[in-house]
Amino acid sequence: MGLPENCRAKLDNKYPKGKKNLITDVLGVKVGHVTLEDEEKDIHTGVTAILPHGGNLFQNKVAAGVSVINGFGKSAGLVQIEELGTIESPIVMTNTFSVGTALSASVKYMLKQNEDIGVSTGTVNCVVTECNDGVLNDIRGMHVTEDHVFSALECASEDFEEGVVGSGTGMCCMGIKGGIGSASRVVKLKNKDEYTIGAILMSNFGELGNLRIDGLKTPTPLPKDGSKDKGSVIIVLATDLPLSDRQLRRVAKRATVGLGRVGSYLGNGSGDIAIAFSTSNIVPHYCESGIVETKMVHDDALDNIFEATIEAVEEAVISSLYHARTVKGIRDKVLYGLQEFI
Repeated sequence: MGLPENCRAKLDNKYPKGKKNLITDVLGVKVGHVTLEDEEKDIHTGVTAILPHGGNLFQNKVAAGVSVINGFGKSAGLVQIEELGTIESPIVMTNTFSVGTALSASVKYMLKQNEDIGVSTGTVNCVVTECNDGVLNDIRGMHVTEDHVFSALECASEDFEEGVVGSGTGMCCMGIKGGIGSASRVVKLKNKDEYTIGAILMSNFGELGNLRIDGLKTPTPLPKDGSKDKGSVIIVLATDLPLSDRQLRRVAKRATVGLGRVGSYLGNGSGDIAIAFSTSNIVPHYCESGIVETKMVHDDALDNIFEATIEAVEEAVISSLYHARTVKGIRDKVLYGLQEFI
């Protein structure tokens, strides 16, 4: 839902929002969460899965690009996206110490769908991303299991919650409670056709006191604690625009501007990664002719796409904060939701 129309944390938007104002406004994209919360055991973590389309992703890959904005992170699968320009698995978000578990589960999920993987064809490049939720969560307990990943994948749908859910359950952003946020924008090309750009992110970055909404510094009456811009953010961008992998890398880079608008300076200890994919350019795993036809917009038309992407990322960050409630976590740490201050 992004930010509701009556939200006090308003943004001045140039581009119209999609119907749901979520990444799932891009036809075929689905999102699933599994949320793990047990205050007595200091568990505040989870899994979020993004499916680029509802079919077999290994057999029909999506064109993709990645931007490692600041590489203080432990994600899996990014190297092959950079090299081949495609994504062939769901994108899983979780906490730092659960990357291995999520990767194993993702591989098993793909093997179940594709009996040829590792037998008559190559292996599969599964994408798992992470942020450190140890401020609130007992991260050393490694509470995420493979079954949690399977459940997130299986429950993925066009409608999903934001805030303290899934992989965003234990996240901290700008010194207050972070989480999952999403938004979408609609752009028109010269042919008058409308296209959608959607963003979903796991916000876990920034410095207390630096938050800006629509360019204005937002006061959070909490004492400065000397913390720096660190933690991480994972941004996933989806579009039905016919973009090449080169163009998608350029789109992913523009996520940086959206982060800057809300007050991040991409600190030394922050792992900031953006992944972008297009549902318009499908690359089949098998190709008898040896030739795959794809389309791309003219580079001169990219400016509006860049600007709409920045808007979607900016709103997704604010939405992750707006929908996040106050949470008390491990070592009695309390992170307040944005609505406590506006």
